Amino acid sequence: DHDPMSDTDPLAGLADRASPLERSLRVFSDVRAGEGRLLLVMTLNVFVVMVGYYILKTVREPLILASGGESRLPFPVSGSEGKAYAASAQALCLVLASSAYARLAARWSVRRLIGRVILFFVACLLLFYAAARAELPHLGFVFYVWVGVFNVAVIAQFWAFANDVYPRSSGERIFPVIMLGMGLGGWLGSKLAAGLYRLGVGSFEMMLVAAALLLLHVALYVAVHRVRERGGVPAPRDSHPEPAPFSMRGAFALLAESRYLKLIAAMLIAANLVNTTGEYLLSVAVKQAAEGAADERAFIGAFYGDFHAHVNLGVLVVQGLLTSRLVRHGGITAVVFALPLVALGAYSLIAVGATFAIIRWAKVAENTADYSIMGTAKALLFLPTTREEKYKAKVAIDTVFVRLGDVLASGLVALGLHVFTLSTRGFALVNVAVIAVWLLLALGIARRYRALSAERERFSNPP
Repeated sequence: DHDPMSDTDPLAGLADRASPLERSLRVFSDVRAGEGRLLLVMTLNVFVVMVGYYILKTVREPLILASGGESRLPFPVSGSEGKAYAASAQALCLVLASSAYARLAARWSVRRLIGRVILFFVACLLLFYAAARAELPHLGFVFYVWVGVFNVAVIAQFWAFANDVYPRSSGERIFPVIMLGMGLGGWLGSKLAAGLYRLGVGSFEMMLVAAALLLLHVALYVAVHRVRERGGVPAPRDSHPEPAPFSMRGAFALLAESRYLKLIAAMLIAANLVNTTGEYLLSVAVKQAAEGAADERAFIGAFYGDFHAHVNLGVLVVQGLLTSRLVRHGGITAVVFALPLVALGAYSLIAVGATFAIIRWAKVAENTADYSIMGTAKALLFLPTTREEKYKAKVAIDTVFVRLGDVLASGLVALGLHVFTLSTRGFALVNVAVIAVWLLLALGIARRYRALSAERERFSNPP
């Protein structure tokens, strides 16, 4: 399915000189000599941003689900239905953000692009804090939309950078370890948010904590560049030390030219349609459970903090013990098929018996597979692509096309509630049908990945 030990790996000859750190990391994957220091900084970087993101992800739930009040807008902006519609607004914003990102990538170098994008999000958090103090209306809805844009943009940018740092032969070994740091950051961030809520810390004060973590995130990118410049690891790509900006070709032009990229985009649309519909089902169940609580907002915030903690604990276990072995022994086919098969089981179970406990633990299982195995798959899929595709097309796919799944989920919720009057079981059956299409797309992607990888190997090693 893939070549786990490519002869073109620049570090293949250093295996006997591994440091204690590198040998200890071999519990999780095949980490070789010379890779440890850069791997540690990269893992710490994604850990920090995930702590900040999960604080914000937990904060956004009570802000939109327990906002209350009447809206003069033609659609709800709070509660479970307002949350579903906010996902559509995210997609519309991401279309504009993706186009702007591609233009900035053509004007700025990668270093400036990454740093300035993160500082922009820091400024946004400070503005949200000020808006909360001014008691501006509909802040929960706006913040929910913003967090969705922030998440996919910053994480997609990190993985575009990681794909630029590592060649395919190293990336297939290294990415599962970096994903472990991602899962650990998510677990700690969600536990921290739940604990802060129980201590009485407000939602808006937590935004300032996340802003400080984003500043650390910028500093760790600087540390990555310094490690590479000091010869910590061979640099196989022209991203080292500082390449010129990209061409003016847009992300959608790159997508139109590549069948492989279009397959990835379609698969992520289907995956997010399924996941967002499931999030709606979970939010309905949580909202109903919170109706008898003394403090509805605190109940919802604490529930989602615990829920995210359970998911991320599962991510740590799966990422640490299973994902790298799936990559090594099953290749790309195993990792792209794992999530749809888990989701198929989860929504089949919900369709049979839709109790609160079943919905909760089915979503824990789905999100665990999504953030661990599927997260690794999404990073690996771009290893055989061009450098320009990594930054432009990956960011566009992970933003616009992922959120297009949210738009479809919003439409499904609206039609299901107001036209077809679907129950929870009805929504679950729709998800089962979408998953069938998803499995076919995964099959096509696995085949094309192997073909592109073979082409890249022939290009890099001509006879």
